[in-house]
Amino acid sequence: MSDPEHDRGMEVRREVLGDAHVDRAQAITTPFTQPFQDYITRAAWGQVWARPGLDRKTRSVITLTVLTALHCHGEIPMHVRAAIRHGLTPDEIAEVLLQTGVYAGVPAANAAFAIAQRTLEEDGLVPPAGDPPPSAA
Repeated sequence: MSDPEHDRGMEVRREVLGDAHVDRAQAITTPFTQPFQDYITRAAWGQVWARPGLDRKTRSVITLTVLTALHCHGEIPMHVRAAIRHGLTPDEIAEVLLQTGVYAGVPAANAAFAIAQRTLEEDGLVPPAGDPPPSAA
């Protein structure tokens, strides 16, 4: 039997995080973690991310801010990628992290910058740390 709230949540989750991420998460779901997966699919993705009150770019900004402030380092890479998918540029992500550092603390922002740098490097969106910037010639 289909559950419309879960189905909508899964649709939004896939749109935000990408099929590959969601497929990996589903593949490692166990009977123990299934209730939590159902909960986040319904609550986070089906009820909150699906709401029309904020666009996804804004939701990504908020999410990166909170993840940085709470030191949720494991969640930052997937939400950096989601932010790119929602139209943020690497420069805008840097601004979000800089702004967060002022209010949530420099150590939190420093860790988030390092994680975001690695993630953006992996995806080919910024040059690796230590590479000279491209010339303006």
